[in-house]
Amino acid sequence: MSDILQFAVLGFSTGAVYAVLGSSLVSIYVATGIINFAQGSLALWGVWQTAALQANGTLVLPIGSFKLTDGPTDTVPALLIGAASCLVWAVLAHFLVFRPLRRAPVLGQVVASVGMMLLLQALVTLRFDADTLGLDPTVLIPMPILPSDTFTLAGATIAVSNLILAGIAIAIAAGMWAYLRFTKMGTATRAGAEDERALRLLGYSPDRLAALVWGATGFVSGLIVVLAAPAIGGLDPTSYMFYVVPALSVALVGRLTSVGTVCAAGLALGALQQILLFGTTKDWWPSWAQAGVGDAIPFVIVVVALFALGRSIPERGSAGVGRLPRVSVPRLRPLPVAGAVAVAGLVIALTSGTWRFSLVMSAIFTLIAVSVVLLTGYLGQISLATMAFAGAAGFALSKLTTNAGVPFPFSLFLAAVVSTLLGVIVGVPALRIRGAQLAVATVAAALAIEAFVFNNPSLTPYSGALIKDPSLFGYSLAVREGTNIITLRFSYLVLAVVVLLLIAVARLFGGATGRAFLAVRSNERAASSAGVDVAATKLLGFAIASFLAGIGGGLIGYSSGQLSAASFTVLVGLTVLAMTYVGGITTITGAVIAGLAGPLGVLYLFLNQSLDLSKYYTLIAALGMLLRAVVFPPDGGPVQEWLAARLPRRTPALATGAGSVTAGSVTAGSVTAGSVTAGTAATSAGTAAASTATAPSAGTTDGVAASAASAASAASAASAASAASGGPADSESSADSDSVTAADAAPSIAARSADAR
Repeated sequence: MSDILQFAVLGFSTGAVYAVLGSSLVSIYVATGIINFAQGSLALWGVWQTAALQANGTLVLPIGSFKLTDGPTDTVPALLIGAASCLVWAVLAHFLVFRPLRRAPVLGQVVASVGMMLLLQALVTLRFDADTLGLDPTVLIPMPILPSDTFTLAGATIAVSNLILAGIAIAIAAGMWAYLRFTKMGTATRAGAEDERALRLLGYSPDRLAALVWGATGFVSGLIVVLAAPAIGGLDPTSYMFYVVPALSVALVGRLTSVGTVCAAGLALGALQQILLFGTTKDWWPSWAQAGVGDAIPFVIVVVALFALGRSIPERGSAGVGRLPRVSVPRLRPLPVAGAVAVAGLVIALTSGTWRFSLVMSAIFTLIAVSVVLLTGYLGQISLATMAFAGAAGFALSKLTTNAGVPFPFSLFLAAVVSTLLGVIVGVPALRIRGAQLAVATVAAALAIEAFVFNNPSLTPYSGALIKDPSLFGYSLAVREGTNIITLRFSYLVLAVVVLLLIAVARLFGGATGRAFLAVRSNERAASSAGVDVAATKLLGFAIASFLAGIGGGLIGYSSGQLSAASFTVLVGLTVLAMTYVGGITTITGAVIAGLAGPLGVLYLFLNQSLDLSKYYTLIAALGMLLRAVVFPPDGGPVQEWLAARLPRRTPALATGAGSVTAGSVTAGSVTAGSVTAGTAATSAGTAAASTATAPSAGTTDGVAASAASAASAASAASAASAASGGPADSESSADSDSVTAADAAPSIAARSADAR
């Protein structure tokens, strides 16, 4: 019992970090409606900055650096400056990234948050180097700040520092709770997440209130991680950034509203992880479960919390949700497709060595990016576990070829089936949750798979997982032959597999399944009323996407001949998501662009060999992700709006086709709702929708509200029905969620009518 107590208290160090990061996430969510995946990366910068100051007094900036003191900076100033640097980053993130995205759909907010995570990680790697610091960064260590005293309690040796960390976490959580609950500014902050206009009428600035929360949470996050760093680990450019995952798990336990519950859950999670770590040292603990068990706990907590509380976790947003990215339905034309394949084959034949290998890797990552397009772009399910699916297939392929002796192509197919099963399991939470919450569940699953499977020596040896070369009917398709690092026949094998699967996906997008995906993405309730089985459609999307990623993972295995966990880390998966979003997350063309810019692809090799900029690869990906999300989002953004207001344009034609909604004029004296054309799509869905809905005169305000609401309802059902049964998707080259406009207009019209009364 004394050992359990000792390890439980030892876990308070990591538990305090989970508690403060989780409380910060809740405060930001309450204030702005955004789940910040970059909270751990903010603290990461503070840890490195404090260590640099303690080493030789160097203050590191994103561009440039200078000596703050002639020698090592004193402990307290270094601590405060490190935490203050996190505050500055947090405020900059609010004004430059998240404030412009307050009207963006959840996908844009999640992508921007992931972009900030990658940006800070890349900057830490690039800026805290020998040239900047004037010393070898490997010698940097977080210096102990808290006292190292211990005492004995019930036979257990208790470190005072762990109790101090727990006390600091509780004090920070109590301060956040008191601010949001009892102060006028805290109440205004919570109200601003619901209605910014009303808050401005009361004399408050929503931007300043949100910036205050962002800055305060950035400061306390940096403070607690700097204090706990000597106890929980050294300096690593990636470790602290993923502390946000267990912090998100405890934030979900608190339903993203209760700071006190989050704090208690964070401390309990840290203690539980250390107790399990103590259990792995016992003889009765299974050897195959000794690695990564602590990292699997957050995923279990996320799944349990979301299934138990999914309906009661609030969906927040201060200014409504913007339109989803426009989808271009691919049209297969034989001649252009054949021409593109011929050009690709010719380029492969004309290259050799590393350039041919980069082309093959680009083709493979195109396939993996297509899985992101299908699942996130078409189905609207934000998944951050793509590379976990690919890695599962890769390591399964190793077992199938070396242990079971399964020949090609059956080995590749069976490995993809393993990935498919895993994808369906990970996709089960999508039946209950969506948006940023699903992103939390999938990134937790990816980290658990990486730690429990990929880095588990009982399942995947440290020396690497060997994969036998493929052969077909005795003809070798090996990737290497003599000094040739990649053969032409293997390159054509990859090209053939990728092209066939891309054609299959294009046909799927243009068929009934693709329309069902779009209907679910647009409005799940309306899709269900139109006859779409939402649950089956989601699981089908996860199955197909994980199968595609699994084929890609298997091809990565064949191309290298030996796999390691480094090929399938969560960081690699986030990079693939970044490139896919930059290229176009709703198009196959975007996946091709992502493949060319993917890890070890053509762009990576060009940066490495031609420009010697390969070390900036992650930074470029992060900046591209942020620019795409904030400045040039697929659904339109401030730059497009600015240009549209100043450039001449033609009067747009009225939307036509099934499910179209035309909003009429709203004046001081009258309110007119435009026509809602449901057509046969609404009839096939069994929805009683009038073909037109016209509001009465201004004197009958109740009739105006009712008419507007019925128009929105009819439009929503008609839009989903047309998407499911082939309305505009068949006749147009793009699809969009037009029903959102009418649905959002209904409460606005009703409110204005009430004011007129």
